[in-house]
Amino acid sequence: MGEEKDELLPEEDDGGGEVKSFLEHLEDLRWTLIKSLTALVLGMIICLVAGNRLAWILARPIQKSGVKIELDYLDPAAPFMSALHMGFFGGIILAAPFIFYYLGQFILPALKRKEKKYFFRACAVGTGLFLIGVSVCYFVIMPLALRAAVQYSQWLLDQPFDPKRVILWRAEPYFSFTTKFMIGMGLGFELPVVLLTMVRLGVLDYRKLAGMRRYMIVGCLILGAILTTPEVVTQIAMAVPLYLLYEASVWIAWYWERQEKKKRETEAALATKEPN
Repeated sequence: MGEEKDELLPEEDDGGGEVKSFLEHLEDLRWTLIKSLTALVLGMIICLVAGNRLAWILARPIQKSGVKIELDYLDPAAPFMSALHMGFFGGIILAAPFIFYYLGQFILPALKRKEKKYFFRACAVGTGLFLIGVSVCYFVIMPLALRAAVQYSQWLLDQPFDPKRVILWRAEPYFSFTTKFMIGMGLGFELPVVLLTMVRLGVLDYRKLAGMRRYMIVGCLILGAILTTPEVVTQIAMAVPLYLLYEASVWIAWYWERQEKKKRETEAALATKEPN
């Protein structure tokens, strides 16, 4: 019996690496922050060097919007501040894989095998959902938002809508809006990862998620109002996919709960059939 117990201990206690003191953990955290900050600075430098290409990419949705918008800087400091702004957010995106890797090096030794499996799955799904959110924003919602903004501005000035009319916009607010809009949409698409992780941890279940529907509708509309232009079309265009992701999370939680119930019933049935 003693040998069997010894063989089971490593498997049950899998994952906690070597035991370190509090100061050693602080030292590891310090180096994690230093490496993450270094990756962020290098990403910012790359984006600053390729600033003209980054600006071209962010301006592409204008062509898809069907209206003629020209961007220009109206004061001497604006190009530099705009470049720093784009470089910062672009650097975050470029450095994100390295930052997650360094954070993983710091966190993973303390996790058990099952927790590591959930962590890697959450990272993979979260990365995919973030990229999908950014793509939906860039290719679908952004052109719609720009066209709606032009239509609203011409209505406000009591002007007939003319898509061929050239509209002059300041470049720095435009680039600030597009970067925050895309990153916000990408983060919004992380909603299923957060909800389903809470389900796995036992904080939420199917019944609690289903009971949050009315609040999630309001929350998605508020998030759409914060991250988009202040008009209804783009707010709804952003709120709808976020709510659909929430509904998907609800039904995945229902499926997990159903599978867990079937598993318990099967185990109970097998236990009753076993001879005493």
